[in-house]
Amino acid sequence: MNKKSLNKITGLFLILLSLWGCTTIQDATKRESRTVPGQFKNAPDSANIADINWRTYFADNQLVALIDTALKNNQELNITLQELAISSNEIRARKGEYLPFAKIGTAAGVEKPGRYTRFGALEEQLQVKEGSRFPEPLQDYYLGASASWEVDIWKKLHNAKKAAISRYFASQEGRNFMVTNLIADIAEAYYELMALDNQLAIIQQSIEVQSGVLKVVRLQKESSRVTQLAVNRFEAQLLHTQNVQYEIRQRIVETENRLNYLTARFPQPIPRASTSFNTIRVDSFQSGIPAQLLVNRPDIRQAEFELAASRLDVQVARANFYPSLSISAGVGFQAFNAAYLLNPHSILYNLAGDLMAPLINKNAIKAAYNTATARQVQAVFKYEQTILNAYVDVLNQLSKIENASKSYDTKRQEVELLMQSVNIANNLFNSARADYSEVLLTQREALESKMELVEAKIKQLNAKVHIYRALGGGWK
Repeated sequence: MNKKSLNKITGLFLILLSLWGCTTIQDATKRESRTVPGQFKNAPDSANIADINWRTYFADNQLVALIDTALKNNQELNITLQELAISSNEIRARKGEYLPFAKIGTAAGVEKPGRYTRFGALEEQLQVKEGSRFPEPLQDYYLGASASWEVDIWKKLHNAKKAAISRYFASQEGRNFMVTNLIADIAEAYYELMALDNQLAIIQQSIEVQSGVLKVVRLQKESSRVTQLAVNRFEAQLLHTQNVQYEIRQRIVETENRLNYLTARFPQPIPRASTSFNTIRVDSFQSGIPAQLLVNRPDIRQAEFELAASRLDVQVARANFYPSLSISAGVGFQAFNAAYLLNPHSILYNLAGDLMAPLINKNAIKAAYNTATARQVQAVFKYEQTILNAYVDVLNQLSKIENASKSYDTKRQEVELLMQSVNIANNLFNSARADYSEVLLTQREALESKMELVEAKIKQLNAKVHIYRALGGGWK
């Protein structure tokens, strides 16, 4: 057989192998939809608070210090940084797979086959024929290098490396999303702590007021203006108010400990400017346009990179149907005596190529391809779900800001009216023109309303935090 015929046969064999692999593949990948509404409600402006640095957005030095500490020390965030290092190493490993593997080494050994074995009988026949004896035992020395290389014809290994890179970027976005959530969690806990301080101050003020009223009622009882029933009712209300403060104190301890946990510190007092709680401004927020979520939200970007990686995984799985070409080579010295090891006549070398393709029983390859395809479709749905969730999240927070602001304004008016009613009720009671039950009821309503005013304010501040997180602010 001449060289031309051999080349024709080899080429035909390659074509048959390629066609065999191609006929078994059905493309079932899915394309994602990136369509989002043009605007949030009636806000077509592209200005976006997500572009504001969190230090500027949360203009409270003590809160900024807490966030700074958390970004440096938070254990969960540091664990994520190690996951990034693991992903980076995965890229290096994938990159090395499509480069040649080379090894250098040396070896030494001895061998003495039995006389009645195949090699022993061969040695004896050669000794009789040639008239010389084999060394006993026969030594073997080797010094050389070898290399192997899988030729990445179908870019299977390159695509695997690209998938690893996409997953590394996805891990980075996951870390950014964690930063956004960490900043929001600390701000939310900080504002809650300020609210609890204000509620505790309201309770203590109410205790002082109710204690003064109780003294007056006891004096009136001594002068027979009221009965013991009135004294008991006022005293019971005072005890009830005193009891409320202990629950608030417990919540303060737990909130402080949560902040210390987020900043990776053992429990210690948390400095805060609680006296300025009611003066923190919660203005209207620029939400930009929904398309900006695709860039600003780290969870959307993470899902996008995961989708890109899954698409590359499908290409890698598809390449397993095609023939693979491997080349191996070696060169070195080998001799039965160390004195001859570096002799030119001891040089050996080899070069080989393997072309292999799956022929029958390809169930494992088909299953791997179908799994990769299903995961790609799953990644598409997850990506679209993440976009929808982000859009709905922003709408909810915009509505919450509007309603929380209205609720705070109406509750503030209610508190002002009830505080006036308390003074009126006390004056009427002292002049015997109102029953003590009216005073009790008015005091209770005023206390509840003042506590609810603080709750309305914390809802406002939480909406401020949540809209910043929903729009993707903080991680930049």
